[in-house]
Formats: sequence, C-alpha cells, structure tokens
Amino acid sequence: MNDQNLFSALRAAFPADLDTVAIETADGPAGQPFTPAHYTWRDLERGTAMLANLLKGLDLPASTRIAVQVDKSVEALMLYLAVLRAGHVFLPLNTAYQAAEIEYFIGNAEPAVVVCTPKNFAWVSRIAFKAGVSHVFTLGDDRSGSLLERASHCSDQHKPVDRQADELAAILYTSGTTGRSKGAMLSHGNLLSNARTLQAYWGWKPGDVLIHALPIFHVHGLFVASHGALLNGSRMIWFNRFDPAAVISRLPEATVFMGVPTLYVRMLADERLNREVCRSMRLFIAGSAPLLPETFDAWRERTGHTILERYGMSETVMLSSNPYHAVEGERRAGTVGFPLPGVSVRIADPAKPGATLPTGEIGGIEVTGPNVFSGYWRMPEKTKEEFTADGWFKTGDVGRFDERGYLSIVGRSKDLIISGGYNVYPAEIEGFINEMPGVAESAVVGLPHPDFGEGVIAVVVPKPGATLDPAAIVGALKGRIANFKVPKQVFVEPELPRNAMGKVQKNLLREQHQGLFAR
Repeated sequence: MNDQNLFSALRAAFPADLDTVAIETADGPAGQPFTPAHYTWRDLERGTAMLANLLKGLDLPASTRIAVQVDKSVEALMLYLAVLRAGHVFLPLNTAYQAAEIEYFIGNAEPAVVVCTPKNFAWVSRIAFKAGVSHVFTLGDDRSGSLLERASHCSDQHKPVDRQADELAAILYTSGTTGRSKGAMLSHGNLLSNARTLQAYWGWKPGDVLIHALPIFHVHGLFVASHGALLNGSRMIWFNRFDPAAVISRLPEATVFMGVPTLYVRMLADERLNREVCRSMRLFIAGSAPLLPETFDAWRERTGHTILERYGMSETVMLSSNPYHAVEGERRAGTVGFPLPGVSVRIADPAKPGATLPTGEIGGIEVTGPNVFSGYWRMPEKTKEEFTADGWFKTGDVGRFDERGYLSIVGRSKDLIISGGYNVYPAEIEGFINEMPGVAESAVVGLPHPDFGEGVIAVVVPKPGATLDPAAIVGALKGRIANFKVPKQVFVEPELPRNAMGKVQKNLLREQHQGLFAR
C-alpha cells in the first residue's frame, strides 16, 4: 500500500478489528425521526471502495477535480476519502454558497464531477452542464441521492491509486481581497505531514473519542478534526449540525472536542455545562477565529479545562499551537502558541522586504514548512506575489512574538472579517452591492460581535436622487451570496469618510458603529 496517498496512510491507521465502531451519529436530518447509526471501520473501508470504483468507472483523467457541495453526513466524509483513494482532487464548497458563487467555482476549477444536495440539483446541474461538467450526482444527509444509488452497484474491493507526496489532494477556495476567490492547492504531503504532526503535538492516544460538530467543507472540520481521529483510529461522535445542549450531553463519552469560538460561547450559555460533564474530556481546541480572553477564562472556570488555541488557514493547514503538555508551557489567552514542529514562522518588517523584526515588534506573519501549499489554482502571478523571494508564504496576518516565543495575531491585513469562523472579504460583498440599482458605492466592515466574533455591516451611498431601502439590499444579497456574508445591518449615508488620497477610511466606520452588537 502506497502511504504517499493520504487515504492509504489513514487506512493503515484503522484498528485491527474492523468491526468496532468508527463513527456514531448523534443527530439526523432536520425534522426527521432520529435513530443513531453506527459505522464500523469495515463500513468505511467498503463504502469508500464502492465510491472510488464509481469514480473509476467514469474513466476520468488522473487528478480530476471533484466539486462537492452537500450537507454534512458520514457519507459525505466517505466521499472525500473515496476521492483521495481514487487519486482525484477534492473540492469542498460551503453549503451556504449561492448560484453566483457556484458558477465562479465551477468555471474556475473545471471539475469533471459535481455532487450537490438533491434539493439543489435543478439549479446546480444547470450551472454545471453549461460549464461542461460531465457528471452531476446528488447526495442527501439522509443517505438519499443518485451518488449512493450508483455506488451501490460497485465492487467493495479497491486498491488505492498511487500518489506522490507533492501531488494534489484538495483545492480549498479562499476569497481574495479583490473579490476573486483563490483555490489553495494542498498536496497529499501537505495534509499528511500536518496530521502526523498534530497527532503527536496534541497527545492523541488510544481510546480517544472525538466529538465532531464542525462543518466538513473547510480545513478545521474536514482536515484537522477528521484526519486527527482517523489517523489515531479513534471513534467519532458525529453531529451533522451543532446544538449546544446535545453536544454537552455527549461530553461524558468523549475525550476531544474541536470548535470555533462561537461554539464555546453558546455552550457557556447553557447551565448544564459544568465540571462533571467534562470529567472524561482530555482536550478542548479552538481556532478559525480569535478566542476572546473572557471566553477563555469563563471556560476554565466552568469546566476546569483550559482551551488550547491554535492558528491555521486554508493555505497552510495548522501552523502554530498552544502547547498540550504542561512541560512545554502554559496555554496563554490571546496567543496562538508556538510554531508547530517542522514549521517555521517569522515576523517580517513591512518596510524592508526580506528583513525580520525582533521579539515584541509587530509585522507580517510569514511561514514555511511541509504544511504550506504549493500555490493558487491557475493563478501563477498571485502565487508569486504571496511568496517571498526565499520561499516563505505571506499569510496576510499581522502579529508578534513575545519574549517567551508565543505568537499573537494582532490584526489582519486588507480588512478580512472572520464571522463565526468563516472568512468574509469586504470587496466581494461590496461588488454585489455596487451592482444594485441606485447604489453609488459601499463599504463593508466587521464589528465586534458577542456570538460570531465579528458581525458584518455595510454602509451604502445612494446615487443622486435615488432612495435606498436597507432591508431590500439585505434581501437581494440573501439570494446571491452565502448567509454568513450578508450584512447584519445596512446603513445608508450621504458619503463615505476618506483620507487625503481618496481612500475610504474603514477604521472610522468601525469606530462610528463600534458598539452596535454589544449585548
């Protein structure tokens, strides 16, 4: 078995007894009666083989892109593993994306296969076939759809396709500050090296049980959580959607939980969260957005556990983490810990290309290591722009190291907003707003929000003589872009604040509306 293929490495870590439970479902499709389902390791082996054989039977070229926009389910995870197993490239798409976004992703990535939810088949297939996609399948979170129907006729024996460490495993689209999304190309080696590093660094051990309550269309849920459990041969308690009370009720059976800060805030709001329900837990991990110190402190006081905050992104998977073992240091609020073993991080001087800054000074965060992606799909110029002359990736984040070597992120370049763990780029939303009748220009910013970390707002300037309705603008956006990008409030103003050079001063807009989402 070729362990350069990420699937083969994960498969090699399955326990010897394949008839033990690998995944237990903790909820089901919304509005339907729920009976827990138990998937054994043998089920994962057979299911991924049948799906891989379905793909093989389509006679696709090697390393074909397989675009997937489906609701979370164990079968969706199997599809991801099957794509790796078959030697193709997985392209996960956020389930909130609307037609304009899907049209761009399909046009840019040119997948040969698209898999969508049954309810979206009409409009997704129309976009896909128009773009020349050969095959469109459906997959529901209730095991419905044409994908499983077709795969049920395929053999459950399949030899994983040989892949080299530098060959593509996945493309993750991460929005650009110009509004154009960029496809970060991640190899089998990128993902496997990171998974193995985290297995050691976070102290994964026999008997660990993971509560998986994250979406599986981005790095955190699909790679960090899923790879962690699979590579450790650990059982997962699987939630298709996050529910605070339901997750708290399963904590006594688990040892590891991963979440975005919003999930921790919502569990803290439930009085059932206490030290007793967390008695078997070993590790709580947070990432994808800044964890407020007050959340960090409140969690430790309520549960007796100190959250481990880490730092990653689509282009690098995980690159730093607070320590797991106490001998390596404490977990410090407001920091993302140390660079992971094998990963190098430096703080660049923005005024002197190639120069680094000393401890305590703030600059651009740059990283190199086996986890770092090779570049952006079909964007050689953008790729060149985002790497330094000596090969370090410029994250776009701004931070500093303290005297003990802990990394803190103090800001983000180019106005990135992180709302509920999802990246929101103002330029993309502004582009949609500026196309609307009667709009002269707009500015989108993020404000502190108690649940989401940051909430999106828009300030819109009307054309002379035009009257704009904020609610109508929100309504129009909901039909075009993902809900997490839609501004929570829209303000109509006669003009935007600008500096002497004519640049919009978004810092002034943030100050003006600073307390909008205060409790």
